[in-house]
Amino acid sequence: MPVTDISTDAENRTMTLIADFAAPLERLWKAFTDPSQLERFWGPPGWPSTFHQFDFTVGGKAVYYMTSPQGERSGGSWEFLNILEPHGFEVIDAFVDAEGNPLEGFPSMRMSFAFESTADGSRMINTTHFDSAEALEQVVAMGAVEGSRMAMNQLDAVLQDLREYAQGKGTRVELLDDTHVRITRLVDGPRDLVWRAHHEPELMKQWLLGPDGWEMTECVIATAPGDAHRTSWAPVGDTEGEAFGFEGEAVLVDAPSREVSTERMQGMEGPGTVNDLNLYEEDGATLITLLIEYPDKEMRDMILATGMTDGMETSYARLESALLTV
Repeated sequence: MPVTDISTDAENRTMTLIADFAAPLERLWKAFTDPSQLERFWGPPGWPSTFHQFDFTVGGKAVYYMTSPQGERSGGSWEFLNILEPHGFEVIDAFVDAEGNPLEGFPSMRMSFAFESTADGSRMINTTHFDSAEALEQVVAMGAVEGSRMAMNQLDAVLQDLREYAQGKGTRVELLDDTHVRITRLVDGPRDLVWRAHHEPELMKQWLLGPDGWEMTECVIATAPGDAHRTSWAPVGDTEGEAFGFEGEAVLVDAPSREVSTERMQGMEGPGTVNDLNLYEEDGATLITLLIEYPDKEMRDMILATGMTDGMETSYARLESALLTV
């Protein structure tokens, strides 16, 4: 993980984050000054950002919003105070409403980004200056420390070429905390086809089967928020096992890049999971990122222990084969 330290200083009213990266200084600079790259990591997992304004000049502004899995939006803005390429820039960071106006009752902060070369790559030092200890305490209470750590720990995937980062590494599982798991898999095919493969029943039945010896017997796709989805599987021939399935509802659909849905096993009582699917394409390959929120650690560990990762890898390998024939 690139974040090496996060500290708060009530006396000096600052929060400082330090992160080290195995990438050159100029590449790190690009990630923070290109809005299309910022959108991939500026926001913790499950809250990706959208920059709808980015005037990277002294006196210019960047305005963005982050979208939760439930579709809630949280807005922010940067006013650029100074820019010293490629060593850093400084902004006034503010919470804003849908029109870009500062939110009443929320502080604005002076925030600096400093970049420097290291023996192994580059380092970022991000320092936020608050007007009062109360403002620092308010932002920390909102989860800024852990949120910043989780956001910056996504940057490794941005700094590397997608194929260099993920090709040939199979399905990878990261335990983010007690209830959140992030699963990534690079598929050698364009995003539009990967999206179709997740939303067209005839394609899903070709690849979303888990281990050999199973077939999908039911496939109902949710195409809009509030729609129900339902998928079922059964063993074929001499394969051991009992038929099972999942059901739930779509919460957010933003084709062809993001879909959030609830999911629970058919016939089970109690809460299920929230599945946040994101697709990002680069150079003809698509990174599939699935962020799963479990109701508790016990369910997380129980499901992971079923061999879910191996089954997903078998399915994703089929997905690549199916895409090549579409």
